[in-house]
Amino acid sequence: MTGSAPPRKAPVLPSASATVVLAAHNEAGAVGAVLRQVRSVLGDVEIIVVDDGSTDGTADEAEAEGALVIRCWPNQGKGVAMRKGIAAATSDWLIFLDADGQDDPAEIPRLLDAIEDDVALINGSRFLGVLEPGAIHPVNKVANVSLTRLLSLLYGQRITDSQAGFRVLRADLARALALQSREYEFETEVLAKILRRGLRVVEVPVTRYPRAAGRTDFRRVHNGLRILKMILKERVRPVPTV
Repeated sequence: MTGSAPPRKAPVLPSASATVVLAAHNEAGAVGAVLRQVRSVLGDVEIIVVDDGSTDGTADEAEAEGALVIRCWPNQGKGVAMRKGIAAATSDWLIFLDADGQDDPAEIPRLLDAIEDDVALINGSRFLGVLEPGAIHPVNKVANVSLTRLLSLLYGQRITDSQAGFRVLRADLARALALQSREYEFETEVLAKILRRGLRVVEVPVTRYPRAAGRTDFRRVHNGLRILKMILKERVRPVPTV
């Protein structure tokens, strides 16, 4: 984090000021429980689930829990799904978390408590928090740590989790970033574009759990290369003025 003096602390947001956005692909058996947990923490908050070409009833399960469901067909990729969710949100702040039960909605207030006047992004870092056994494949962990160190070096701010999916972001900034990601490089693109603008990122520790159901469609080599390309591409772009 940057700045010579601590800024004024902002109050914790009421739920009406935030929209929860989740991308989901074949997460039936998990997404419903996640949404119930979100409701238990935030109450009558706006929840948007972007169903990215699921074939297992994910959309119906999310709708049954009162979420606004955006259906993408065929599968278009996590980045596309998240961008659709951002476009549909109506609140000042966006809360992102995974639909597979690996994030703990009970930790959302911890992220909201980190909001300050000059904070652009609150990043929920799995590596500052607790990784439960089976929460992340060892190869994925090594790749994440390596890519995160590269990003920290190139962008001049120490970050511990460049691919964190559990985070809070200003909605107006999310739209101003002109995001283009199609797949799992989405989180890294958001972070890289914020850092290139010299905006403040705060990381807070979060817990990561094994998947509640289903299986991931993350392809290590394919997506790892896309993330690496995103880090390098955004670093050599001209510094944005907005």
